[in-house]
Amino acid sequence: MMSQRSKQELVKTIRPRYLKADRTAKTQILTEFIETTGYHRKYAIRLLKHGHKPASSKKRRGRRKTYQADVVLALKRVWEVYGFICSKRLHPFMAEGVTVLERCGEIEIAPETKQLLLKMSRATIDRCLKREREVQTKRGLSTTKPGSLLKSSIPIQTYTPWEDERPGFLEIDLVAHCGLTTEGTYLYTLTATDIATGWTECMGVVNKTQTAVSQAIKQLRQNLPFPLLGLDSDNGSEFINNTLLRYCREEQITFTRSRPYQKNDQAHVEQKNWNVVRLTVGYQRMETEAELDLLAAIYADLRLYVNFFQPALKLISKERIDGRTIKKYDPAKTPFRRTLAEPSVGVEIKAQLMSKYVALNPVTLRTSIDRKCAELWKLAR
Repeated sequence: MMSQRSKQELVKTIRPRYLKADRTAKTQILTEFIETTGYHRKYAIRLLKHGHKPASSKKRRGRRKTYQADVVLALKRVWEVYGFICSKRLHPFMAEGVTVLERCGEIEIAPETKQLLLKMSRATIDRCLKREREVQTKRGLSTTKPGSLLKSSIPIQTYTPWEDERPGFLEIDLVAHCGLTTEGTYLYTLTATDIATGWTECMGVVNKTQTAVSQAIKQLRQNLPFPLLGLDSDNGSEFINNTLLRYCREEQITFTRSRPYQKNDQAHVEQKNWNVVRLTVGYQRMETEAELDLLAAIYADLRLYVNFFQPALKLISKERIDGRTIKKYDPAKTPFRRTLAEPSVGVEIKAQLMSKYVALNPVTLRTSIDRKCAELWKLAR
């Protein structure tokens, strides 16, 4: 089969002879040309009469790309530093995120590039990052076993109603680091999420006994930037027990529980179990004291990274219309920003949080977390 270049050279050779020939000779030349090239007869006639059209010098139609390589590279850098979050969370946080990175000397962006970066819409961010996204579908094993003896006692006396949404009311849950089997003993992570601000704390726990879990809650309470007012747990025996119930009564902490088999009752903390704990430390089995120490070191950095540099959406209304549920969310904000906006949080606490925020570098935190996680996975393997 002839190549395209050979066909073009053949047209240049035959065409002058074809144009000078009489009708009979033209028919013979045309027939031989069609047999050689395989062209359709009408197309062959057009080629021999007019030759190949010169390559068009016109530019391709359409609008010139606004977001060129420099802008996309800067976007990828910001997206990577802040944990590959979705555009709905990244878009409202972009201006603050870029400012923090510039302040820490982690990124240098030309003024025109920065202007375009801050002008990006959510749809444009998704389009520019489309090839970079990876879908993860791993899921863990459930280790919750019901504790039924004290269900009639919880909720207990309510010192402050849950409807009065202000910082201090936390959902709590355990994440099991059991790997592929729940046999034997292994480590857990206690996750606590504040309903009003989204402030999240994690703590490694050696097992799920009521003593270990209650002690972890006491320690976790010390890390909160506001007083602990209420706890809401699932129906696992690690929470529904006399030790935790007595502690909440003594400290006047509201203690409630979710309905059995209704995970959506604890939607806030279930979400953090996935995008804070699982996405960071994974699904490996962890059993040893060394792994527990590494978990503690990881969570010391992770609490700062998540609460100061991870914006989250918050549901503000939900309405059912014609069989469809219409949800509305506020602009994504970090738990730190939500805490600053809360009138019930004291000025001194806000000043301490702002002082800590100014001293933090998200790149340093992310690098430290990744390094420690690599050590943890090496131990776990």
